[in-house]
Amino acid sequence: MSEVTIYTDGACKGNPGPGGWGAWMRWGEHEKELWGGEPQTTNNRMELTAVIQALSLLKRRCTVAIYTDSEYVRNGITSWIHGWKRRGWRTADNKPVKNVELWQQLDSLAVQHDVAWHWVKGHAGDPGNERADALANRGVESVGRR
Repeated sequence: MSEVTIYTDGACKGNPGPGGWGAWMRWGEHEKELWGGEPQTTNNRMELTAVIQALSLLKRRCTVAIYTDSEYVRNGITSWIHGWKRRGWRTADNKPVKNVELWQQLDSLAVQHDVAWHWVKGHAGDPGNERADALANRGVESVGRR
């Protein structure tokens, strides 16, 4: 099974506001950079989109190490999602889960692989995180040029 390392990040100028997402993928000797943006979004949506876009590129089952500086993404997919699904995509206080369509998409992609979720401190000099951050900011800039 292929081993893939993915660093992801989201950015938003205003929250909500113009946002971008970025992902840097590495497998063996290969690497790929991804980025994109939306004119009106939130930081959390961009964090989720970065992971979704990266996982969407994988064509077969892989062992994946995902590094994110988003506690929202890591806690959501490793912990909170189990209760949300049990409660019909409702929170513990019976409110609809925010960004439910993105969570459902991420869940369906993640189960196709052996994923290990890692949190890294953002803006702390981790080379993969810094690269993903730069790609997310490139995504924000791409929205302004449309």
